Amino acid sequence: MAKKKPENKEKKLPIGFSNAYINGGGQVVEEKITVTLEKNYMPYAVSVNVSRAFPEIDGFKPSHRKLLYTMYKMGLLSGARTKSANVVGQTMKLNPHGDAAIYETLVRLARGNEALLHPYVDSKGNFGKAYSRDMAYAASRYTEVRLDPICSELFKDIDKNTVDFMPNYDNTMTEPTLLPSTFPTVLVNSNVGIGVAMASAVCPFNLAEVCETAIALIRNPEHDILSTLKSPDFPGGAFIIYDEAELNNIYKTGKGSVKVRAKYNYDKDANCIEITEIPPTTTIEAIIEKIIALTKAGKIKEIQYIRDETDINGLKIAIDLKRGTDPDKLMQKLFRMTPLQDTYSCNFNILVDGYPKVMGIYEILNEWTKFRVGCVRRRTEFDLNKKTERLHLLKGLEKILIDIDKAVKIVRETEEEADVVPNLMIGFSIDEAQAEYVAEIKLRHLNREFILNRTADIAQLEKDIAELRDILSSDKKIKLIIIDELKEVAKKYGQPRKSLFVFSDDEEEYEQEDDTPDYQVKLFLSKSGYFKKITPQSLRMASEQKLKESDVIEQEIETTNKADVLFFTDKSTVYKAKVSQFDDTKASLLGDYVPAKLGFEDGESVVKMVVTSDYSGHLIFVFENGKAAKVSLDSYATKTNRKKLANAYSDKSPLVDMFFVSDNADIMLCSSNGRAIVFNTDMMLSKASRDTIGVQTMTLKGKNTVSKASEIKQNDTRFLKYKVKAIPAAGSFLKTAEDPDQMTLD
Repeated sequence: MAKKKPENKEKKLPIGFSNAYINGGGQVVEEKITVTLEKNYMPYAVSVNVSRAFPEIDGFKPSHRKLLYTMYKMGLLSGARTKSANVVGQTMKLNPHGDAAIYETLVRLARGNEALLHPYVDSKGNFGKAYSRDMAYAASRYTEVRLDPICSELFKDIDKNTVDFMPNYDNTMTEPTLLPSTFPTVLVNSNVGIGVAMASAVCPFNLAEVCETAIALIRNPEHDILSTLKSPDFPGGAFIIYDEAELNNIYKTGKGSVKVRAKYNYDKDANCIEITEIPPTTTIEAIIEKIIALTKAGKIKEIQYIRDETDINGLKIAIDLKRGTDPDKLMQKLFRMTPLQDTYSCNFNILVDGYPKVMGIYEILNEWTKFRVGCVRRRTEFDLNKKTERLHLLKGLEKILIDIDKAVKIVRETEEEADVVPNLMIGFSIDEAQAEYVAEIKLRHLNREFILNRTADIAQLEKDIAELRDILSSDKKIKLIIIDELKEVAKKYGQPRKSLFVFSDDEEEYEQEDDTPDYQVKLFLSKSGYFKKITPQSLRMASEQKLKESDVIEQEIETTNKADVLFFTDKSTVYKAKVSQFDDTKASLLGDYVPAKLGFEDGESVVKMVVTSDYSGHLIFVFENGKAAKVSLDSYATKTNRKKLANAYSDKSPLVDMFFVSDNADIMLCSSNGRAIVFNTDMMLSKASRDTIGVQTMTLKGKNTVSKASEIKQNDTRFLKYKVKAIPAAGSFLKTAEDPDQMTLD
């Protein structure tokens, strides 16, 4: 008998477990997804945030720091430029990323790219432009670079143990963990980074203003920053719309937004607007494409032609205007509709001691001051140790001065070289370091003049050492040194602001024009919620409506494309929209499904459509309990563009029907026991509250309810006997022939 093959059933893991893995012993082990993520993904996420995406308190990301330090070690702080390819190749000793990524970093730091307020790389060649998307930079073999003079402030005293060093990725050399910058570079140049679950966006500030503010905060921690740090200052210039409250919020919390507007001038002779400065968040191409799209859509009609005239002299977008166009009025429209006015979102997320932290300007400058105090203290300790060692050696040399002949005799009479230093130590009562120093002096220098010249430095060294110890014992003196360095930097590298201010109070306000095209349309709403907007011309071509099976047209309204349309639902809610939001369609199409178009809740459906252009008139709501409410339509008008209004009508009793009346109208109500009344809406008082329960219009007995409501013409004599002079009323019994279900009310 053949053996039955074992079933190859795949074991399914329970919910919450990841795929199994094989451990070192060859066993299959099941593991929770959370454990896998913690072991595999979390280290990656931390590495991205801490070692790649965010700047540290010295103002640099690791990629920037590695590149600049490489150029510093190559001697590019002075001398001639070298090919960018050389820099890229050398940087790869510190940065394990590819040459393309390193060169892109170099491009952004270069003066030619114009991305930074104070570029760190003095460049020659084509480095593209930060304000152009399509202006590509040349390959690294064509361009040349060296460090900009301001970089001397980044590397000042870096060889004096001011910062820590760490091994590079292959442990063949070391690199600094931070740069001992003498000014707050973290605020002077912009820095944007996207990490895992967090991001950073630091806008640039004027160097002179930053230094002045840092000095003021060191002297007075309660200093009002806004009085010295006016606002961000962007390398591309443009105007900042000044908002003191928002700036204060950014300075305190590190989050907020700054509105930036393009700079332009009008050439009257050529009837042309020239845009010369744009916000840092956009590009020339994005602006031109947006303006062209708006012109094609008919939303901007004043522009005849637009072109990019950017050249070696700088950015320029030229806009030729049609005759009679007001340039200032057009620019106000362009500011509203294009990136010519944009928002720079600030998120000052900076690494402090290896941890990302969102800080305001106050906290950033305090952290930088703390960092800089540490740098100055370490530099002072380094100088103190060097001078102390030097003094110690000279003290030993001074003892030799007493009897030079004795020193020569000891060296000459010592038989073995290894005994020279010990014999000098014994002969002059000096230690090994001093004896080693004396033993290394050349024979030609063993004269009184040489020794006197050297020992003359002892007094100056003792004075310097006393001063250094005095500095180390006082944080106040260390901060005074930082202040002096900040003043020197501001004086040497400070420059006038590039971004000027625009105050909203000084602007001439132009009434915003409605660019929506206006024309006659006819609106259709079906029972199942399908909506159509059809022009009269289209209806004349084909008027037969396409509908889903068993669906019917419930409402037809003639209006214009600029009107508002309100869709009331069975959940006591109204959804507002513009007729222009819906595309023109044809009778042969189904149209837009309103619940999907306007985002209705699950199970919500349309009850009635109301169209208005001025929110005049009233809405009449009829409920099953015999009550009716008269609500002014202007209760649904809102100053903001709210799309959804709750409590559109009362939900205390089910809604039978609702009607829009521009003046007064006759409404016929039929009850479930066959009675009917006709009343005029003039009998009801208008209410401002949308969800009013209304007034009793029909008297009902027992469990009877209002089953139907209809609007009838006021001159229709068929229903005169049901017309009442006052409400509430019980009404009269309907004859079968007069049942509204059996006859036409139109």
